[in-house]
Amino acid sequence: MTDLFDSTPDKAPAGATTEAPRPLADRLRPRSLAEVIGQEAVLGPDGPLGAMLGAGALSSLILWGPPGVGKTTIARLLAQATDLHFVQISAIFTGVPELRKVFEAAKFRRANGQGTLLFVDEIHRFNKAQQDGFLPHMEDGTILLVGATTENPSFELNAALLSRAQVIVLQRLSLKDLERLVQRAERELGRELPLKGEAREALLEMADGDGRALLNLVEQVMAWRVTGHLDRESLAKRLMRRAAKYDKSGEEHYNLISALHKSVRGSDPDAALYWFARMLEGGEDPRFLARRITRMAVEDIGLADPQAQGLCLEAWQTYERLGSPEGELALAQALVYLALAPKSNAVYMAYKAARGLAKKTGSAMPPAHILNAPTRLMEEQGYGAGYQYDHDAEDGFSGQNYFPDGVKRPVLYAPPERGFERELKKRVEYFARLRAKRQGGAG
Repeated sequence: MTDLFDSTPDKAPAGATTEAPRPLADRLRPRSLAEVIGQEAVLGPDGPLGAMLGAGALSSLILWGPPGVGKTTIARLLAQATDLHFVQISAIFTGVPELRKVFEAAKFRRANGQGTLLFVDEIHRFNKAQQDGFLPHMEDGTILLVGATTENPSFELNAALLSRAQVIVLQRLSLKDLERLVQRAERELGRELPLKGEAREALLEMADGDGRALLNLVEQVMAWRVTGHLDRESLAKRLMRRAAKYDKSGEEHYNLISALHKSVRGSDPDAALYWFARMLEGGEDPRFLARRITRMAVEDIGLADPQAQGLCLEAWQTYERLGSPEGELALAQALVYLALAPKSNAVYMAYKAARGLAKKTGSAMPPAHILNAPTRLMEEQGYGAGYQYDHDAEDGFSGQNYFPDGVKRPVLYAPPERGFERELKKRVEYFARLRAKRQGGAG
């Protein structure tokens, strides 16, 4: 029986004596898991995949990682290591009828004693119904599913599918990993890259952690007819830098804005500027960044520096008037100011606590003495009775209770000894002492 989407290559036509040139990335495809570069953390003896293979108990997997880190290669080698028939499909080109044929072929192999490792590239592109279609075949052992995705599985895959598969996170290749890959390519090609040290480093950076992209770049460079070794500038003229991976509506968006916000909170202006620039280079809307920067001022600086919020609003307004790229400098200035400003979330925490208390106490009425009495009936009900006008009190402070009767007075706002809130802390403590004095005198 012929398998649909079978990975086994067709036999060459009779009489054929030559093969079409194979891309370098295909020629260097690892022949064993030990040859895979950059994923030692998951493939080593103590890693999740290494441990599974050591125990002889491979489960269904979701391989999550950026492009060019070896997802397809690892899946193929896992099938080889476990003596499973390897079948590869892509969610982009596969519909329900094709899936049905894949499952039928796997059932036929299983009946003949052969298991199937079904590798599904871009598995996140299947809709909910299609993802659900894998479940019965995973549960009865017809297939061992290995899905590959560049998107966060938590957002893109069904909970039912995730509960039946282990997510394996693959990392982008480091510069050290990429250098090992270049050396492997040089051995395969029998000569060194015609690049000076700085140009070689630039080539690794251009790959942006993608091994397949790096080998494509190496293949281009090796095809040039050059004398001597090229420097960084000469290389840059001949090659275009790859665009950094950034999805304005996907996980990279949230990862980078999180890094930006936490860099500001951590008082690191250099890191803040770096992530700010990364987002702009990725095509992020500066207005989104202006809004988020203003939010940082409210949440993380607060009253420790009351000028911070106004400065952010002014920077936002400056951007609206100047536009890009000049207006982005105003946002950068606000960002540096926030990173170096004293930090406090005291008001933020007090606000959240107040919301919690408000929800807990429901519709409790204010105490009668602070209610207005615009009608005779309300006066007769005691509205406003006993209210003490603070301006008439000693020190301009009456110390009366403003919480509902029966609600114990909480401490919601606790300013720290930082920035301007150091002064506010003195005021809070001053009024607390006066309040205790007034209430003690009233008793």
